Amino acid sequence: MKFEYHVEGGDFLNAGNASGNIKKVLKKLNVDPGVLKRVVVALYEAEVNIVAHAYRGNITADISPQKIEIVLDDEGPGIPDIGLAMQQGYSTASTKVREMGFGAGMGLPNIKANTDDLKIESVVGKGTKITLLFNLA
Repeated sequence: MKFEYHVEGGDFLNAGNASGNIKKVLKKLNVDPGVLKRVVVALYEAEVNIVAHAYRGNITADISPQKIEIVLDDEGPGIPDIGLAMQQGYSTASTKVREMGFGAGMGLPNIKANTDDLKIESVVGKGTKITLLFNLA
């Protein structure tokens, strides 16, 4: 099963819609509650990163009996130093984003902690592609 969602940068009103929809699908498929929670936490963090940092992005979720693979591909400023961005507490969020309660620098570390595999590719000035993998089998 494949699902696709479009996310607009700055649209905090709809932030979490994709992760909420995927959660409903996974519940209907009787995915293990522990896996379900990890998927939703990681996906929500990644989805909010698009909203907070990018101009726009797409989320593609591919669900099979063996695994869940979610790709988030955005157009935005990119990540200049992925290693630094992976450190807890490091944030490039704007003051406006921080005032809304986001941008604490826990997004990427939380994503990593909740996935079985995480791949991050980024080009400064172009965007970032994040692949989240969750094993089911």
